[in-house]
Amino acid sequence: MHDLDATDLRILKTLQLDGRITNAELAKRCNLSPAACLERVKRLRQRKVILGYSTLIDPAAVNRGLLIFIEVVLDRTTGDLFDAFAAQARKTPEIMECHMVAGGFDYLIKARLADMNAYRAFLGDVLVHMPGVRETRTYAVMEEIKSIPILPI
Repeated sequence: MHDLDATDLRILKTLQLDGRITNAELAKRCNLSPAACLERVKRLRQRKVILGYSTLIDPAAVNRGLLIFIEVVLDRTTGDLFDAFAAQARKTPEIMECHMVAGGFDYLIKARLADMNAYRAFLGDVLVHMPGVRETRTYAVMEEIKSIPILPI
């Protein structure tokens, strides 16, 4: 555990909503001096509580409007194969998220592509050639009901 106090949680909650906020404004919203606020944010980054900053982009605006979830079953469950599959997943740009799961399959992948033709190419040219892939099940998202990157703090 990271032993976060109420002030740390206020800082994190504020930064999740606006990662571009100035230190002066963050300090004001969190009832801190700018120096104390900057030191706390620096400590949260060093402790890897804050992992980074990014800009949210409309996927359709960059030709990634199709959201796909894929269940992946490997042909065997060994440490070396898990490592090889994970390494390839990390290098594959279409894969937004990849999670090893317990249950009826080994991995759950979230991928963004232009359209169903692009997904078909990705499936045939990339996914089925990843280490150990025996079987996949695809779920195309028809409507995104809720998709937020903000943790409930």
